[in-house]
Amino acid sequence: MNEPLGTRGSSARDIVYAGLREQILSLELPPGTALSEKDSAAAFGVSRTPVREAFLRLAQEQLVQVLPQRGTFVSLIDPELVEEARFMREQLERAVIRLACAGFPPLSLSALRDNLAAQQDAMTRLDDRKLFELDEAFHRTLFEGCGKLNTWSVIQQMNLHLNRARLLRLATDPHWSHLYEQHAAMAEAIADGREEAADDLMRQHLRLGIADQELLKKEYPHYFKPEKENAQ
Repeated sequence: MNEPLGTRGSSARDIVYAGLREQILSLELPPGTALSEKDSAAAFGVSRTPVREAFLRLAQEQLVQVLPQRGTFVSLIDPELVEEARFMREQLERAVIRLACAGFPPLSLSALRDNLAAQQDAMTRLDDRKLFELDEAFHRTLFEGCGKLNTWSVIQQMNLHLNRARLLRLATDPHWSHLYEQHAAMAEAIADGREEAADDLMRQHLRLGIADQELLKKEYPHYFKPEKENAQ
């Protein structure tokens, strides 16, 4: 940080929370990483109190785990929460893309096509972080164009574990062309009003994560909550 934040009260807590949350969601702080109040306070230029408050807030979101006598750790990715978020997204996004096929503003369709061009650029540069952001923006535009941004906000509250798995997948596999192709086909289906085709494309798109998660759990078992714990 460029300036000390220790005297800024609750704003210091918010800044520490937002900073740590971004580091966790971007995998800069990988699952299982030990977190230190002292080190975090030094990194953000604050006292330990806002750091402790930020840890508690992140624990409520299940992004960190506080273990008595052991310390605070970045939570492992919970496969059950990943699947629940994916399931919710599938139901809501299939409904929204059907609405889009029935009537989608020209400016929103133009935004989708601009987004697709930016996705191509991100793929050329092998920028997985930017591609993730553009993927999110593409889907958000669908909800915005259909007047359902509050629904999108609800989805975001469930997406925390799912998004870490998605980012891990993008960082692991640089072959992203099929994701772009599905997005491009969705945009064209919306433009042509082909509701059934768009629905099927969205279903396939969001079910990619099921197979991806199984592969990721094999490659990064230390990042995921073990199944035996998950079932308790």
